[in-house]
Amino acid sequence: MTTVFTDIAAWRETRLAQTRAGLTLGFVPTMGALHEGHRSLIRCSRHENDLTVVSIFVNPTQFDDPTDLARYPRTLEDDLEVLESEHADFVLAPSAEDLYPDGYRFRISETEHSSELEGAHRPGHFNGVLTVVMKLLQIAQPDRAYFGEKDWQQLTLVRGMAKALFLPFAIVGCPTVREADGLALSSRNRHLSPADRSRAPLFFRALTSAATADEAARQLQADGFDVDYVEDRDGRRVAAVRLGEVRLIDNVPAGG
Repeated sequence: MTTVFTDIAAWRETRLAQTRAGLTLGFVPTMGALHEGHRSLIRCSRHENDLTVVSIFVNPTQFDDPTDLARYPRTLEDDLEVLESEHADFVLAPSAEDLYPDGYRFRISETEHSSELEGAHRPGHFNGVLTVVMKLLQIAQPDRAYFGEKDWQQLTLVRGMAKALFLPFAIVGCPTVREADGLALSSRNRHLSPADRSRAPLFFRALTSAATADEAARQLQADGFDVDYVEDRDGRRVAAVRLGEVRLIDNVPAGG
């Protein structure tokens, strides 16, 4: 049975007992609205650790658009059913007041790469991401933390933060999980209209078929996407587009 913790102090006591017993812990941070991609992270954690804890927290500090925050899906009851079915041991579900007792006065910032790509289109986004990840890592005290490779820039920055600040937690990247038609799984996909959902797989197709990032961007524009960026960075082709009111991100190995 999955045990839910909303109280940080109670979880700390439980984790201390686990550590004294020599039990390893895997941690999967999420904002809920769980899908098969999250399930894959939980399965990886369960395979590599004695215990697994999953956090569910819609983090307000990483949203640059209040409308986007308001419409982000919140499906706690359904999420708990998913976690039970995946045999996750624990859930951390803290309140914003408990996670941000300082009102977000203290925060983690990265001064070079966080203002590019996603950061250029979502000001302050990665300050919020890095700050909440740091808080959750310090609370969870895992041996390993699991992140999806779909959010490539996020994964890169979290790894950099962990290295720069000497965090004693292994940051594990797990492969992107896709629908049969290639669309990367995302909690935001549920907001796609039927017409946009049928067009969405063209995103992955353009990224993998185009010879260059510029060619992929032109192809996506021709297919009706609003393109925020398509760039080749560090062996990856990273991209963000919009279909209607839904923003999609993805990445593939550069050159397909």
